[in-house]
Amino acid sequence: MSWRSEHIWIELIVGSRKISNFCWAFILFLGSLGFVLVGTSSYLGKNLISLVPSQEINFFPQGIVMSFYGIAGLFISSYLWCTISWNVGSGYDRFDRKEGLVCIFRWGFPGKNRRIFIRFRIKDIQSIRIEVKEGIYARRILYIEVKGRGAIPLTRSDENLTPREIEQKAAELAYFLRVPIEVF
Repeated sequence: MSWRSEHIWIELIVGSRKISNFCWAFILFLGSLGFVLVGTSSYLGKNLISLVPSQEINFFPQGIVMSFYGIAGLFISSYLWCTISWNVGSGYDRFDRKEGLVCIFRWGFPGKNRRIFIRFRIKDIQSIRIEVKEGIYARRILYIEVKGRGAIPLTRSDENLTPREIEQKAAELAYFLRVPIEVF
C-alpha cells in the first residue's frame, strides 16, 4: 500500500502479519499439540486422543520421539506467534523531495535495536537497482543504492512480484527520485 503526492511518497510495508504466517503458526501449533498428546497418552496408557489408541503406541521409542517432535513444534509455533505479535519487518519507506530526505523504518525483534531507522539525503542516492535471480526459486528484489551505505533493500525477498510489477515499481520510484535504474 502506498500514498503519493507531488513531493512525498510513503510506501507502507507489511511485516509478519500475513495470512500465510497465521495459517502456518496455527497448523504447526495444532500438529505439535497432537504429537505431544499422543506421546503423553502412550506414557500414561490412557487415550487422551480418541483417534489413536494408546495401547498401539509404545512409549519407548515411539512415544518419546512423538513427544520430542511435539515439543520442538510447540517452540517453533511460539516463535512464529511472537514474530506475528511483534509484527517484525513492518514499517514504511518515506521519500520526501521537498525536504530532500529518504526515511526507511522497520520494526525488528524486541531489544535495544528494535527500531530500525535509516535516514539519508536524496542527493546521495546513486540509483535504483533491481536484482533478478531466475530459476526454481526466482526472486526479484528492489534496492536503493546510496553513497557510503551500499545497497538498501526496499522489497522483501519473499515478495513474489512479477517482472512487470518490479520494473514498474522501480521505474516509478526512479522517476519520482530522478535517479537511474540498474538491473543485475
